[in-house]
Formats: sequence, structure tokens, C-alpha cells
Amino acid sequence: MTSVRRREEVRMRDRAFSGSVYLLGTLATAVITALALPVLLAPPAARGWAEWHRQRAGRLLGVPADGRLGGRRALAWALAHVAVGFPLGLAALMCLGNILVAAVALPLWWAFPAGERPTLFSFFDVHVGDWETALVGGSVQIAVLGAAAWWVLPTLARLHARLCLAVLAPSARERLTERVDVLTRSRVGVVDAHGAELQRIERDLHDGTQARLVTIAMQLGMARESLADDPDAVAALLAQAHETAEEAMVELRTVLQTIYPPILADRGLDGALTALAVRSSVPVHIELADLGALPATVEAVAYYVIAEALTNVTKHAAATRAALRIKRAGDVLSIEVTDDGRGGADEARGTGIPGIRRRVAALDGAVRLDSPPGGPTTLAVQMPCA
Repeated sequence: MTSVRRREEVRMRDRAFSGSVYLLGTLATAVITALALPVLLAPPAARGWAEWHRQRAGRLLGVPADGRLGGRRALAWALAHVAVGFPLGLAALMCLGNILVAAVALPLWWAFPAGERPTLFSFFDVHVGDWETALVGGSVQIAVLGAAAWWVLPTLARLHARLCLAVLAPSARERLTERVDVLTRSRVGVVDAHGAELQRIERDLHDGTQARLVTIAMQLGMARESLADDPDAVAALLAQAHETAEEAMVELRTVLQTIYPPILADRGLDGALTALAVRSSVPVHIELADLGALPATVEAVAYYVIAEALTNVTKHAAATRAALRIKRAGDVLSIEVTDDGRGGADEARGTGIPGIRRRVAALDGAVRLDSPPGGPTTLAVQMPCA
């Protein structure tokens, strides 16, 4: 019970601090907005300034702030920010400033000239002329304004942040336009990925299986020609053809496994992931919830994503352990692969992340990679699975 209360106190203290800092920043940016309003009439400047505020508000509320930002809404936000942000920020400044006055200046009231001594509660204009007024009145002022800073300022900050996100929220038409753009890009990516996959399969069949079949045909032809002249060589040629045929079957099976892993059909996604973890040279801890029935396409993409992620952990992360968490919430499948490696994953170095993004985007999913230098690395994927 004590630990719960302590966590709640820490959370409230963090809210009070972040809310106060947010409102003081709001006052400063409101003044800057008012002074730079002619500059903000230009759409690029207005959008950049509004986007900065939107991300700031999203961080305070702990919600994502994304979507296309139009010039008109950015300009409307500049005007609303001056009208609302300035009084809210000024209220925070007065509250915190008077706490500072009460805490620092009032104990030193005697050091001020008689006509310039500090006052308590600006509205009541209570002058400090003795120690009783300084100590009692100062304590009351600190308590009242401290309670306001603890309870009221975080609420005002969150109201301002919600107003910011509401004013700058994309319209339904803008969301539809952005959605169409995303689907267009993902379709292009899917087409490119499909073409690359066909080229890879063709190359594997041409360089592997087809070459083996040509060798078998040559060996059988030589055996037929040697049947009358050198019967003893026929057995050796047939043995070679048999070995080559087995090798061709293995290579063909390998190619087919890359199209749709047979283990998914044989053991399902649960068994396939367990097999991946067992084969991994890095120990993998699996947390697998009940996923229910999944479409075959979703299972295949999930298997590919996890296989590629564990391969990256083995080859690039220098990790000692990894963890795989996969769960389903309604119609959304969530996958998370983490490792304790060195981090710093760079998609430009060919670590397979672009391929993961293309496959997930084809199902209208999302990929998030968090890999700071020094680790840990987290790959989070969400896909619709209705």
C-alpha cells in the first residue's frame, strides 16, 4: 500500500512539474507568436511552428500527434495560442512567482526600505511590516499557491494541450487524403517487393534446381549411350543421377519454404515460433498469448518478421538474450522483439528492416524500431488480423 501511495505521489509531482514547465513555455511561445505573427502568415512557417506545438502537446498528454497539417489550421492555432496561451501562462508565472517571493523575499522583509517592503496576496495588498505577518502570511501564501501549482496548473496545462491537438487535428478529408497516400505508397512497395521476390525465386530455381535437373538429364543421357558399350559405367552414372535428383529436391524444398513455410501448415504459428526460438543461437524468451485463428497471410508475415528479427539479433546485435512477445487485442496482432545487444540498428546498412516494413505495410500494419546506441533494441509491429 505504501509503495502504491509513493508511486502516486511521484506521478502527481511529475504532473505538477511538467504542467508548470509547459505553461511557462506556453507564455514564452505566446509572446513570440504575437511578435512574429506577420512571419507566421507564411504557410511553411505557420505549419512548422504549429507542428512543434502539436508534438509538445502530444508529449505532455502522452498521445501520438500525427496527421497532415494544413496552413489554415496552423494560422488558426497561432491566433488561438495568443488568445488562450498568454493568460494561462501568465497565471502560472504569477502563481510560481508569488511562491518564490513568499519563500525568499518575505523572510528578508526587514532588509527592504520601509516604503518598498514586499506584499502578500497582490489582490489584498497586505504589506509585511513585522515578523508575524511575514511568517504567518508567507506560510499561508505558499500553502495556497502551492496547492494551486500542485492541482490547478497541471489541469490548465492539459486543457491547453488538448485545445492544441483539437485545433490542429486533421479534418476527415485530410485524413482520407493521407490514407490514400499511405495506401498508394504501400501498394508501390508491395509491387516492388513482389517483383523482387519473384526475381529471387527465379534466380534460386535457375541457379540451383534447374542446374541440377540439367545435370541429371546429362547423366541419364550418358548412361543410355553407355548401356551397350560400357554397361559397368551405367550403374555409376545412375547413382550420380540419383544423388543429383535428391539434391535438386532439397533445393526445391528450400525455395518452397521461403514462399510459405510448411511448418506453419504443420504446427501453426505457435509451433513455428517455438522452432525459431530453439534454432536461434541467442536464447529467446517467448511470451505467447492465445492468438485464436489468424489468416494465412498474417501468419506468414508474422513468421517472416520474427525470423528476420531474430536473424538480425544473431548477426548484428551481439546480444546475450532476446525476448519475443506476441499477443492479439481484438483485430490487431502485436509483435515485439527485444534484445540486450549494442543497439544502433541502421536500416540503411541492410539489416532487413526495410523488407519487414514493406511486408507489414502490405497488410496495413505499422513498424516501430527503437535502437539507441548501447541498446536495448526493440522492434514493435502491429498488424490487423481480422
